[in-house]
Amino acid sequence: MGELRAAYGHGGHEDDAVREAHMRVRMHAARREFGERVVVVCGAWHVPALAARSTVTADRKLLKGLPKVKAEISWVPWTHRRLARHSGYGAGIASPGWYSHLFHAPDRPLERWLTKVAGLLRDEDFAVSSAHVIEAVRLAETLAALRGRPLAGLAETTDAVRAVMCEGSDVPIALVRDRLVVGDVLGEVPASAPAVPLQQDLRRAQRSLRLAPEAAERELELDLRKDMDAARSRLLHRLRLLGVGWGTPAASRGSTGTFRETWRLRWEPELAVRVAEAGVWGTTVVSAATAKAESEALGATALAEVTELAERCLLAALPDALPVVMRALADRAALTADVGHLAQALPALVRSVRYGDVRGTDTAALGEVAAGLAERILVGLPPACAGLDADGAADMLRHLEAVHRAIGLLPEPKPSAPPGQPASSAPSAPPAPAVDDSLRARWAAVLRAIAGRDGTPATPGLLRGRAARLLLDDGRLAEDEAARLMRLALSPGTAPPEAASWIEGFIGGDAGGGMLLVHDERLLGLVDGWLTSVPAEAFTDVLPLLRRTFSAYDTGVRRTLGELVRRGPGRAAGESGAGGEGAAPAAPAAPGFGPGLDADRAAAVVPTVRLLLGLDPGHQTPALDHDDTAEAAR
Repeated sequence: MGELRAAYGHGGHEDDAVREAHMRVRMHAARREFGERVVVVCGAWHVPALAARSTVTADRKLLKGLPKVKAEISWVPWTHRRLARHSGYGAGIASPGWYSHLFHAPDRPLERWLTKVAGLLRDEDFAVSSAHVIEAVRLAETLAALRGRPLAGLAETTDAVRAVMCEGSDVPIALVRDRLVVGDVLGEVPASAPAVPLQQDLRRAQRSLRLAPEAAERELELDLRKDMDAARSRLLHRLRLLGVGWGTPAASRGSTGTFRETWRLRWEPELAVRVAEAGVWGTTVVSAATAKAESEALGATALAEVTELAERCLLAALPDALPVVMRALADRAALTADVGHLAQALPALVRSVRYGDVRGTDTAALGEVAAGLAERILVGLPPACAGLDADGAADMLRHLEAVHRAIGLLPEPKPSAPPGQPASSAPSAPPAPAVDDSLRARWAAVLRAIAGRDGTPATPGLLRGRAARLLLDDGRLAEDEAARLMRLALSPGTAPPEAASWIEGFIGGDAGGGMLLVHDERLLGLVDGWLTSVPAEAFTDVLPLLRRTFSAYDTGVRRTLGELVRRGPGRAAGESGAGGEGAAPAAPAAPGFGPGLDADRAAAVVPTVRLLLGLDPGHQTPALDHDDTAEAAR
């Protein structure tokens, strides 16, 4: 470092001269109080400047006139993994776990280390015995002797572990290096160490919730119906809002209920720094998260940002921040005319309204805003879908599906009784025919308008096909009507790329279109007939769309569709032959997909079903009538 400083001086860091002058002043004060034998802990870059001769008067002259700033000092617990880093403030120690073991091992460090390695590998289901440990110790000592070293070091032990315990594989060695050579040990600081008020409040919350910070990553399953788990969830959501990413939400395994949450927790040293930085928002986690949410609501420019913030406030249980967020949400919604932005904002609001009662939060105000957004989307979506190019249609398709799911979750308002009439009393006059004016019915009307909008400017086939499919799945479009729309979309007057786009919207993506074609051979026949009639010069343009559509299907679905197409679409159940009596019978369906139930195939599963249900496992059913076969098939 002396050579570097002599060649490059301050190295472009002009403030270092002032910093080093302050260091020398503190060193002078320490020598005056404790004598010459003092220890200075600093970066190696500063050592030449601190060792240089300089007077206190000259150093104080450099510091004269600097502004004074009040500061607080806090200790942060470090980790072995942070020590192993080679950049930033990491110490660059490649094996802190190994050196920690050497420091704490009272005797026989080699044997104790290899015993740790064996325990780790056994925990990971590697076949390692005590004989492996004995042989690894002997090999490490032999390697040290061959290399002229008095004791075996990390290199010798690693080679011995690789040869004896890992059978020459580097995969277990990587595990040993990550878990033991580096490690996930988290340091500790005394409770009396100075800390900002927010950090102290967080420590109290961690103790009361029995949620200790750990350097190793672990998974935490929460049941929000329990008070302790609900409080833990609120704390983790508040910290995320403050930018302290201690926990990361993960997908729950084995349950899709809204009362469950899964988090991955891992405490990093820089999170303590972020907690200190977040102290500008408040002295407690609740007050700081509330102030941060209010500031983000006032500064947000997009409607989707405010709706996401409202959802996060509900998850974090910040009722004091909701009024400010709701005012910002109403203002942004009133000024937003883009249907795409409205469609992006609606799903988060609906989730908050739908599942807010799980956490015991009041979502009435959110419900009113969500209903208003839905009304504006119903009006503006059909015109917004017209005249789009391929990229715009793909973006609008995502909005269409998101709005469809959101409206399906949005609760309908309860009908109120007419004024002056009790809710339980029946009217004397015959009631008029009921008109379904619900939000879902009006959304279905919007989908019908999109599915049949082929004028000028036309709605892209991708959107028209998906609108028809959503109506079919909801039972608001008859199968005959769906077949009619497909015949129109695949008619000779439609350009092949547009027809392929309609097919992609109707049976593509995650909509389960493959199984729809398997079970409705009329639709499969229409697609097959259209595909065989595509002109050769247009087939090259159509092929990428078709490959993208059918490649999303499972392998079994594609195989079944291939079998159906190979033998040709058969007649639907109950359809008579065109030739009347004596006409050739329809082609047999693929196995398991016939027009009726296969009694022999259904009877084969009856013993297994009875065994699973505990209904006389030894009973055998020699024959089944039609009703029994149908019940077995179900």
